[in-house]
Amino acid sequence: MGLPAVLLRWFRRVFPRQPLGKRGEAAAARFLKRRGYKIVSRGQQLRGGELDLVAVDRDRTIVFVEVKTRETDEAGHPAEAVDDAKQRRLSRLAVTFLKRHGLLEYPARFDVIAITWPSGKRSPQITHFQNAFEARGQGGLYS
Repeated sequence: MGLPAVLLRWFRRVFPRQPLGKRGEAAAARFLKRRGYKIVSRGQQLRGGELDLVAVDRDRTIVFVEVKTRETDEAGHPAEAVDDAKQRRLSRLAVTFLKRHGLLEYPARFDVIAITWPSGKRSPQITHFQNAFEARGQGGLYS
């Protein structure tokens, strides 16, 4: 075994490849930053789940971004995974985040970033769905 193979094994052990979902979230954050968004939170853990990205756009709207990353579209487009149940959960998490940070008076919306990143490719295909859905909930609390 030559020196390059030894170095490659060492590099992979010291710098392991991130899981696909984490790479997708990082790519989505870079994508949004290039478009003028300010990322204010990544991977925010709250009781009941996680908010992938929270950003502020140029209009000072708080944007809750759900990132879905897949290697292929074989099981459907990644955005299709953001079903009604996921939308209700994200709505609850968003209200919790807004309350916790005293931001209830600011406009907010939900975006979805769908990423298809085939194995072995350096860069993914990114589709940004702005205002992808309205807040959903029970008891008349949301639309």
